[in-house]
Amino acid sequence: MRRRLTQAARVALVGALAASASILAMTHGAGTADAAPCGNGGFGSSLFGNGSLGSSGSLGSSGSLGSSGSSGSSDIPNIGPQRPLIPFIGSSTRTIGWVTGPLSSNRTFSRFGISGTDLGISWDNGRGQTLMAFGDTFGDCNVSGQQWRHNVLLRTDDNQLTDGIRVPDGVAGNTSSGSVIAPGQPNFAQQLIPALGISNVEVTTIPTAAIALPRAGGFRQYINYMSVRSWGTAGNWVTNFSAVAYSDDNGQTWTTDQSTILINAPVSLALPGNLAPVEYNNGKFQQGAYVRGRPDSTDENRYIYQFGTPNGRFGAAFLARFAPEDILTLDRYQYWAGAARGWVDDIAQIPDDGSAIVVPAPVTELSVAWSPYLKKYVMLDGQNDIRLRTADHPQGPWSAPRTIVPSGAVVLYGPMMLPDSPALQGNSPDLYFNASRWSDYNVMLLKTDLGRVPGARP
Repeated sequence: MRRRLTQAARVALVGALAASASILAMTHGAGTADAAPCGNGGFGSSLFGNGSLGSSGSLGSSGSLGSSGSSGSSDIPNIGPQRPLIPFIGSSTRTIGWVTGPLSSNRTFSRFGISGTDLGISWDNGRGQTLMAFGDTFGDCNVSGQQWRHNVLLRTDDNQLTDGIRVPDGVAGNTSSGSVIAPGQPNFAQQLIPALGISNVEVTTIPTAAIALPRAGGFRQYINYMSVRSWGTAGNWVTNFSAVAYSDDNGQTWTTDQSTILINAPVSLALPGNLAPVEYNNGKFQQGAYVRGRPDSTDENRYIYQFGTPNGRFGAAFLARFAPEDILTLDRYQYWAGAARGWVDDIAQIPDDGSAIVVPAPVTELSVAWSPYLKKYVMLDGQNDIRLRTADHPQGPWSAPRTIVPSGAVVLYGPMMLPDSPALQGNSPDLYFNASRWSDYNVMLLKTDLGRVPGARP
């Protein structure tokens, strides 16, 4: 029987980690960082003591609050700092419009209680509907707590992305509606995965990757998330662990499988009680991305590949793979140990000499997909800019990064590809992705013409 992370188990787990604080202190230790998702110049101290708020982008682009005055507020004071989107048109990439926020076409403040959020990790639910998971989310900035939720979900059937993403209304109890809505709480998206909300213990829980996989009776949804212990200086944060949560009702409710928890520590050690021993290499898989193996390869198409990075935005990328039915069975995962050793069966066997790195540091929040148009895997990441890499195989070699949104042009992070992008479905160059802008603390949609990215197509 699988162990499930109940609230009591979560308290026990993070309590044990807090008690081991001297061991769990990472190279980039805890600190404070200004954050202004409601445009108030540093929300967070009232809830977390010396911590600050936000998802993995909340520490700002290049350590700032963005390029255009995020400490300001919009004309309506309770809906945060979002401003009208100034269009960006580059050589290969352009903005389409806001996905979230009161100024988006989805009007997410009035319809879902979302004035600010980030990430928008996107995946096909197995039935042609796109699900999007977001990080720390805020609503009415004038009420106590600012309607903060650790994470929320939006759903859409819109696969015509040329004019944006349309999210339908949320309906209580309707597992296909625009969001998770509780009875008696219309127009308010519910939180998915809980956290203790205590600075230097567990500040928040943030999705980093998601995928739908078949099981008896349909598809199960999976989110890989990180438990954030504390925020640090720009681009640095410390995680307690990463874990996999699953949903059998299209994202309405989520359960964390305790056996998937990868506790983050700079050493190998045993923890008290029934907690699994900590392996040093767990730290290489605190954030990540899922991708199905290329369909034209009889070997790779048998696997789901998981790219992993350490907490923060300054680590390298590593690689694991597993059969789809084994996503919750970590002892059946294989790990890339470098060209000389190939795949190994134990995370402890990943060498620490750099040979297992598939993409060198720094790698930030990322998404990866197979593109039939390019006949290559595509990886997006970036901080301030957006970068694109390609490879024939998940383990690489990966190309040098190609800049598709220049640094300072829009000031973005967390590019998350949309599964219905024509470049991911057929012979079209159009790649759509969500990306977050800290100064407005919201998510926008962009389009890249891969045919215009120098060197991307063979």
